[in-house]
Amino acid sequence: MNPADLAEALRRAGVADVDASSRRRAEYSSDASLYRVPPLAVAFPRHADEVAAALAWCAAEGVPLTARGGGTSIAGNAVGPGLVLDFSRHMGRITAFDPQEGTATVEPGVVLDDLQRRAAPYGLRFGPDPSTHSRCTLGGMIGNNACGSRALAYGRTADNLLALDVLTGGGERLSTDAAGSSPALRALREVVGRNLAVIRTEMGRFSRQISGYSLEHLLPENGFDVARAFAGSEGTWGVLLGAKVRLVRAPAHTVLAVLGYPDMAAAADAVPALLPHRPVALEGIDARIVEAVRRRRGDHAVPPLPGGRGWLLAELGGSSPAEAGAAARALVAGSGALDSLLVADAAQAAAVWRIREDGAGLSARTPAGAPAHAGWEDAAVPPEGLGAYLRVFEELMAGYGLTGLPYGHFGDGCVHVRIDFPFGRADGAAVFRSFLTDAARLVAEHGGSMSGEHGDGRARGELLPLMYSPAALEAFAQVKAVFDSGEVLNPGVIVRPAPLDEALRLQPPPPRASGLALRYPHDGGDLSAAVHRCTGVGKCRSHAAGPGAVMCPSYQATRDEKDSTRGRARVLQEAVAGRLPGGLRAPEVREVLDLCLSCKGCVSDCPTGVDMATYKAEVLHQSYRGRLRPAVHYSLGWLPRWARLASLAPAAVNAVLRVGPVAALAKRAGGIDARRPLPAFAGRRFRRLRPARAGRPGGTAGAGGRRVLLWVDTFTDHFAPQVAEAAVRVLTRAGCEVAVQRDSQCCGLTLISTGQLDAAGRLLRRTVAALAGHARAGTPIVALEPSCTAVLRSDAADLLGSDSAGAGEGEGAGGDDVAVVAGAVRTLAEFLGELPGWRPPDLSGVRVLAQPHCHHHAVMGWEADRALLARAGAQVSAVGGCCGLAGNFGMERGHYEVSVAVAETQLLPAVRRAAPGTVLLADGFSCRTQLDQLAHVRAFHLAELLAGRAQAVPGSGG
Repeated sequence: MNPADLAEALRRAGVADVDASSRRRAEYSSDASLYRVPPLAVAFPRHADEVAAALAWCAAEGVPLTARGGGTSIAGNAVGPGLVLDFSRHMGRITAFDPQEGTATVEPGVVLDDLQRRAAPYGLRFGPDPSTHSRCTLGGMIGNNACGSRALAYGRTADNLLALDVLTGGGERLSTDAAGSSPALRALREVVGRNLAVIRTEMGRFSRQISGYSLEHLLPENGFDVARAFAGSEGTWGVLLGAKVRLVRAPAHTVLAVLGYPDMAAAADAVPALLPHRPVALEGIDARIVEAVRRRRGDHAVPPLPGGRGWLLAELGGSSPAEAGAAARALVAGSGALDSLLVADAAQAAAVWRIREDGAGLSARTPAGAPAHAGWEDAAVPPEGLGAYLRVFEELMAGYGLTGLPYGHFGDGCVHVRIDFPFGRADGAAVFRSFLTDAARLVAEHGGSMSGEHGDGRARGELLPLMYSPAALEAFAQVKAVFDSGEVLNPGVIVRPAPLDEALRLQPPPPRASGLALRYPHDGGDLSAAVHRCTGVGKCRSHAAGPGAVMCPSYQATRDEKDSTRGRARVLQEAVAGRLPGGLRAPEVREVLDLCLSCKGCVSDCPTGVDMATYKAEVLHQSYRGRLRPAVHYSLGWLPRWARLASLAPAAVNAVLRVGPVAALAKRAGGIDARRPLPAFAGRRFRRLRPARAGRPGGTAGAGGRRVLLWVDTFTDHFAPQVAEAAVRVLTRAGCEVAVQRDSQCCGLTLISTGQLDAAGRLLRRTVAALAGHARAGTPIVALEPSCTAVLRSDAADLLGSDSAGAGEGEGAGGDDVAVVAGAVRTLAEFLGELPGWRPPDLSGVRVLAQPHCHHHAVMGWEADRALLARAGAQVSAVGGCCGLAGNFGMERGHYEVSVAVAETQLLPAVRRAAPGTVLLADGFSCRTQLDQLAHVRAFHLAELLAGRAQAVPGSGG
């Protein structure tokens, strides 16, 4: 059926929100798995009646239907060739909450973290907690029977279900706690009665036996619990409309015991002896995962760990700190560990857990930088055999010449690993098939399950005969027929499964390495490899960026897949593979990138290292090179040029731009939103306030002390010279001789963000060449504007290459100038923190609300600033997320509403809550501008705070 005709038919049937565009179908063509199955259309039901209408129409027309939540399924459970129902947009309500009873009733699109936030004030939580808790939905968790780290204590999702509201494939709406009146459930009892022996002998053998259907819950001795049996059916029995779930009481206090062992297998051997201590969680991580964190996030991201190459993380709970501590010490005493560490501080424990939680994404690259993939991602064996299984599994990988980074829920016997299957080779799919087949045989020999929590999906359904008898498989088919005789629901999964190597997404498209403006050094110079970094884990779909995180501000504002990093990556993957007419110039690409703020949050926050800002710059370059550009590319993209001209008579320019009709005309001509005030140019540039004193590169410092070059960017020079003045004061007080570059040296940031990369390269090359002599002489270069600092630290290498290869005669930088300059550039906090003997001013009692700039967070990290403020005695609270202005983004016509919505996700509420007397700290010019325009408050740069020039805002508190 034609996608447009299908969408129109569904609208006539009563489903209002249906999208059959090629862009939307590309966004939903994959989940977090290896599979690409483009749907005919995607619908976003608002209530149960629309779900029923969609299912009835699909059943009548023979169109497959796949239910989807957060789309984080790793085995291909949430993709389908017909209609995809996304419950996460509209059906995410908690419809009932009873803290006394300890229950909640939820729609299928409720995100787990939202339920946890609702329950936390009552000391309650939903027990299972998969690592995708910030974006996975309860419907998806029920579909896969999700577990997570704390399922060891609280059980799987199935163990926490009380009742389900379900629409079967045959159209019957049933409640699982009203079995007597349901034709489907009466038929189900008959199927169970015919298969009692096989169910009792082959199913429910250990807690993580997730593969196949969990029919053991339907046994008479187990109370014919349909809700629990439904969990893990992967959307093949019915469509979930609602669920009543059990909440558990979280321990009042916890202590984390970190246990070190020689290797992962030795750590696994210790598990059986630790289980009698009843830990809340017992996780295993490998030294290779820790090294991956260190490579991607820096040494600061890895907290102290005890000696060893494999670690167990055991969380113990208690009603008091003493009780939790005693339980942890008792566990350590019987652990047989080489070394151990007890962590009672919640922040330190969170840092350790973050290593584990990010494992799924971080392990998507091998230590050599090659892609690693899901497929054999969550096998489980009974815990008493885990160590032996790990040893032979490592041998199996080695026999195929494959590597992986194992970690997992060791207390439950579940092992996660991503493997570097050679999909870039002609025989890649054959190797994948052969390895999965051998791995399935291996786990069956150890009495295990091919899936320990993610389900079989398309990756393992074909292998079920290696784990179950023909009689068990026939029982599965009979149950499927009871609920979905027409096989409308998620076909190709579990019963009559699709081949495991069918529709693999990673069959390599032609490389895209020629004609590019950017270098993609971490992806072999190949844009196609770069955009395929996205594995779909969906961290970009978190409803709110956590502390110290940014990604993805546009999704947080719109809750639309197209505005997530993942959605954009999926469309770009289609474009570079030649499946979208026009390639990178296709309208679908333009649509998904329109609301990308180029914040670079994904660079640090995406576990796989997607850099959407870089891809957007490349797309704009390819789209408009040699063509007429949007007006905003000339107005804001050329801002440094206009600023230099305005500096000839800034007062006059400001006066003219304050005239209403003139300002309106300038905004209209420049593609700027009419509601945005135009920032005023400084009355005098910093260079005119303070003559340049760069001197010759390598010049020695005088009596003032260490020589430092203050690199003054365009924004600071023309709009905020007081920041540079404050920086000079701070550096001089620190005993430094401060030099300033003689000539205006721009990094080309506004040209990069608007995709004018040829011009940006020329400008940046000259700037790097001018700074290189100072850097080679060992002179530190202090930069003040975070986004411009990030250009010198990161973007310059992407644009010019780390060796500036190809620099023409007279064009400036050559050799390894880019790398030398990047190594010399410091933020103010980094420089002062490294300066021997420097002591910060006393900020005791000063409350600081900080908005770290997105590029600062993503490229340099804000840890040096936090540490400096702590040394000074300030009480610091840092806001997560983005300010929403993001350079030219929030100024552009058509972006104002989203820009404000982004600011409203975290920044503006934090400002409103700030206590009177709080100082607002924002190093980024964009951040300060957004606060000025939307909150009507002034924020200050760190230099101003340290110089004593920052003033508290008259906040109302509360």
